[in-house]
Amino acid sequence: MADFTHLLRPSNFDELIGQDHLSKDKAPLRVLCQKGVLGHSFFFGPSGTGKTSIARIIAKTMELPFYEFNATSIKIEQLRAIFEQYKNTLQKPLIFIDEVHRLAKNQQEVLLPVMENNSALIIGASTENPFFSLTSAIRSRSMLFELHHISNEALSRLLRRALDSSDITCSDEALEYLIKSSGGDARSMLKLLEFASNIGTHITLDILKSLRPNALSVGSSEAGVHYDLSSAMIKSIRGSDMDAAIYYLARLIDGGESAEFIARRLVILASEDVGNANPQALTLATSAMTSVSKIGYPEARIILSQAVIYLCASPKSNSAYLAIKSALSAVNDGVMLDIPKNITQNSKGYLYPHDFGGYVKQNYLSKPLKFVTLKPIGYEKKMVDWIESIKKI
Repeated sequence: MADFTHLLRPSNFDELIGQDHLSKDKAPLRVLCQKGVLGHSFFFGPSGTGKTSIARIIAKTMELPFYEFNATSIKIEQLRAIFEQYKNTLQKPLIFIDEVHRLAKNQQEVLLPVMENNSALIIGASTENPFFSLTSAIRSRSMLFELHHISNEALSRLLRRALDSSDITCSDEALEYLIKSSGGDARSMLKLLEFASNIGTHITLDILKSLRPNALSVGSSEAGVHYDLSSAMIKSIRGSDMDAAIYYLARLIDGGESAEFIARRLVILASEDVGNANPQALTLATSAMTSVSKIGYPEARIILSQAVIYLCASPKSNSAYLAIKSALSAVNDGVMLDIPKNITQNSKGYLYPHDFGGYVKQNYLSKPLKFVTLKPIGYEKKMVDWIESIKKI
């Protein structure tokens, strides 16, 4: 069985595929490596996009001893032993730590002195943005690089390279499935090819589907994709595009996103983007949030779908969002008014509106301020009409 992931691992920047912003001739990362001045760096991006390969290329380009660890199993004694080994030498090692966002605080503190005196080059990798879990001291001493899902075109070139290095043939349908079912993950594509080659040297679509019945989702577990998908869903709802919103909901669910997270986003949207144009939207979204927390998948997907469709079909108003944003901005800018004495606690000058048929004119601000602009949309139009009618009394 050919080990394609090992056989095709890039040994230099020219062989790296799908990350041109890091590997092309004048890319900052490549230039820094070639000049031997790359500092401590962290890479984050989806699985199978080349993070470990880049770390190995850096070590080879800068001619540094390479030590590879995983944050889930690394021991402080291991790090200290390596640091001690190179303590009085002119050589410095490259310490590569995968899943770096899982480093405990005491492990990070061990790294800090060597990062400070540059006695070792620290490279970290993660599927999540590690800067949210690293201490500010480490962040300030390092650079951050993002990797992206590998394009189908780049995967096609890699697949052709794999086939050219072996006696394997593939049907056209199998070639297409290898690429499109891998979700931008080069390692996943090569592993599927590797397993299929154990069955026969000519690979068909049926063989591939027997090993991977469904295409891998690009998913929502990686931080960037997670936020992109949820953002796309929210913006589609805001734009009243039901089909787009349901598609992104399906992507989130298929990618393993929790029903509770999706429901929370819908509750926020119900207030921020639908608001008083349809007050019932917040009630329904809140009910959906409660329901999915009690029921869970797979049935929760139906509840979420109902809520998404309802919110899409609701009239939209962001007047509540704009009002509180404007008021907070005024307060932050130092607009601090004295409270009129007629509405202070135990005031004797207060006019009780119910004694005047529900409304009476009196001062609630010591000087006029304007934050709320209701829109003539949905139920909010009725609110505008009511406010205007009582002021004529």
